[in-house]
Amino acid sequence: MEYTPRLKDKYRDEIVPALHKHFNYKSIMQVPRLQKISINQGLGDAITDKKLIDNGIDEMTKITGQRAVQTRSKKDISNFKLRKGMPVGVRVTLRGNQMYEFLDRLVSVAIPRVRDFRGISDKGFDGRGNYSFGITEQIIFPEINIDQVNKINGMDITFVTTAPTDKECLQLLKEFGLPFKNQNK
Repeated sequence: MEYTPRLKDKYRDEIVPALHKHFNYKSIMQVPRLQKISINQGLGDAITDKKLIDNGIDEMTKITGQRAVQTRSKKDISNFKLRKGMPVGVRVTLRGNQMYEFLDRLVSVAIPRVRDFRGISDKGFDGRGNYSFGITEQIIFPEINIDQVNKINGMDITFVTTAPTDKECLQLLKEFGLPFKNQNK
C-alpha cells in the first residue's frame, strides 16, 4: 500500500465536506485546494559572505526535504554594492506529498516552538486566495541544529490555493490547522 500524508487524507475526508457544506458549492470540484507552498529566504549579507548561500541551501533543504536553489539579483543596485546575477537568497517550491508533509510539520511542530506566539496574522492575503506570512528565525524547525547555525535568518512562506476569494482561502487554511489570531479582538 502506498503512503499518503496525514493532511492529504484529512483534506479528502474532512476538509472537502466541511468547506462544501460551509460555502454551498454546486460540486465538490469547486472546493479550494492547496496547489503549492513557496518558501523564500532572503540573504542580503551573502554579498560579502558567499558561505551564507551554501548554509542557507543546506538549512532549507533540511527543513523542506527538497533541494533548495539560490536566487540571483535581477539588476545592479550601487547603494547595496549589488551586481546583476549575484546570489541574494534561497527558495523552494513544494507540491504534492512533500507540500502536505511540510505543512504538517509547520503546523504541529514548528509554529508551537515560536516564543510568545499569539497566532498568525490574517493580513497576509493578496485578494486572489493566496496567503503569505513570515517566520523570524529558522531555528523553530526541529531539523535545524541550533549549535550549527551561523546566523539566524527569517523566511517567507506563501500558500498558493485555488480559492477565488480570501475568505475561502482563510477557511481552507484554518481547516488545515493554521493558528490564526482571534478576529474577535
